[in-house]
Amino acid sequence: MGLAWMIGRWEGTGKSVWPGTEEVEFGQQIDISENGGDYLHFLSQTFLLNEEGVATEPLSMETGFWRPEADGTVEVVMCHPDGIAEIWYGKIEGAKIEVATDAVARTASAKEYTAGQRLYGNVESDLLWTFDKAEGDQPLQPHMWARLKRA
Repeated sequence: MGLAWMIGRWEGTGKSVWPGTEEVEFGQQIDISENGGDYLHFLSQTFLLNEEGVATEPLSMETGFWRPEADGTVEVVMCHPDGIAEIWYGKIEGAKIEVATDAVARTASAKEYTAGQRLYGNVESDLLWTFDKAEGDQPLQPHMWARLKRA
């Protein structure tokens, strides 16, 4: 499976920015597991950190399934507790994965998030990722990024 390098628990810190808000540093834990099927289960949790770097309260969570295809592409289905579900498509190139949203569905109370692009990579044995997003009248732009170590 082209995603085998992702399996495990990853922990670290990242940053989030958005127009009209201050930059936020967050803690993150990502658990990626398999059960013998041809897909991976993905669970990401982010937390606010205090001055000592200790998690103080939850920020966000997402869960879903990564489905690698024989041709080196990947399909990803994700959902979030704030009323968003996404379908992502992309390409696996060794230890680098680029995906973009094909569809974003929102509940009536969810933010007007409309599109995203993500990049995941294994760099010096760490999991690095970035998330660019478009929301409301804001065009696609950098939003979140993190560097995580295998726990």
